[in-house]
Amino acid sequence: MASFQVPPLGESIVEATVSRWLKQVGEAVAAGETLVELETDKITVEVPALEAGTLSARHKNEGDVVNVGDALGEVTAGAGAAAGAAPAAAAAPAPSAPAAAPAAASAPSAAAPTGADPKASPAARRTAAETGTDLSQVAGTGRGGVVAKVDVIAASKSAPAPAAKPAAAPAPAPRAVTDDGPRETREKMTTRRKRIAENLLQSQHNTAHLTTFNEIDMTAVSALRDRMRDKVEKTHGLRLSYMPFFAKAACLALDAYPTVNAQLDGEHIVYHHYVNLGIAVASDAGLVVPNIKDANTRSLIEIGHDIGAVAKKARDGKLGIDDLMGGTFTITNGGVFGSLVSTPIINYPQVGILGLHKIQDRPVAENGQVVIRPMMYVALSYDHRIIDGQQAVLFLVRVKELMEDPASMLLY
Repeated sequence: MASFQVPPLGESIVEATVSRWLKQVGEAVAAGETLVELETDKITVEVPALEAGTLSARHKNEGDVVNVGDALGEVTAGAGAAAGAAPAAAAAPAPSAPAAAPAAASAPSAAAPTGADPKASPAARRTAAETGTDLSQVAGTGRGGVVAKVDVIAASKSAPAPAAKPAAAPAPAPRAVTDDGPRETREKMTTRRKRIAENLLQSQHNTAHLTTFNEIDMTAVSALRDRMRDKVEKTHGLRLSYMPFFAKAACLALDAYPTVNAQLDGEHIVYHHYVNLGIAVASDAGLVVPNIKDANTRSLIEIGHDIGAVAKKARDGKLGIDDLMGGTFTITNGGVFGSLVSTPIINYPQVGILGLHKIQDRPVAENGQVVIRPMMYVALSYDHRIIDGQQAVLFLVRVKELMEDPASMLLY
């Protein structure tokens, strides 16, 4: 038997959470086939089998926190090992390994047994808690019968509506419980969620956090986008959104006000002569901020493709360490969720973050007349230790000028 361990996870990352086992004890595995997925604070790591054989032991359960080098399980080499191991596991399952259930793995469509803690992904557990769905009643369609998020969503939609209650009960008992679901649930924080919380607190504690606001008339850029959208999609295969415009405007404004793109290192200020532009992406596993390297050298169309690529990798859990390291400035867009205004938290150790919000028709004064325009509030949170208020305001004004006259961006 050959054991397999938690592999190196990247610079400064020493622990992870066992997110999902893709193989059950007794199952045959091929060389290179993924055995288990580990979730770090930054990425999802797949641990493959180094040789063909049978998974003969699992030393860690889903949800366990593991360190680099910890033994995760063992694989018995040889293609024929699977045939002998599976019947033995079925005949005498070990009580200490409840996850090894060949019958359930071979028939994931069967209802999960009640009273036991079902195998479910972290995203599925969060969704179940939000919808009040009993995971033990959800059939898992993932590998080995693992309950996935889509299974919980389907189960919550197909749940029968509660029976109608009579208009008046003759003598209801005081404080009667009418909700069949649990009144509260408890879920252990994942490694990624813990790291997000730590980073946010670190940002608040280690920076002189301040936010300045402005608003942008989106009329011109909306007209340009509407006029060019079909042509850009046909010619470049890009569905043009507003984010590439803001990314390009931010890069030009950072060139004009380089302190916003700087970083503090002890008693020194490090000025970056490049822009590794972070784009905040909300995924099932939590918020991640991959960055586009040297975004200041990219065209608006290239930036659009880059944003789409890193966002897809983030949602698919395929981000690499390089995608997340080295960012110098960040843009976050709460407007896609309906946020009208907010104060974004600096992505430490960066010193500035631009927050975008919902476009909303509002009355504005123009040439002495009240007109309706599509307006967006924008916010710049910055570290006041090295960025003066004047620089922060002028940076945001520059972004506003470029967005309200998008053709001017072609001059740079």
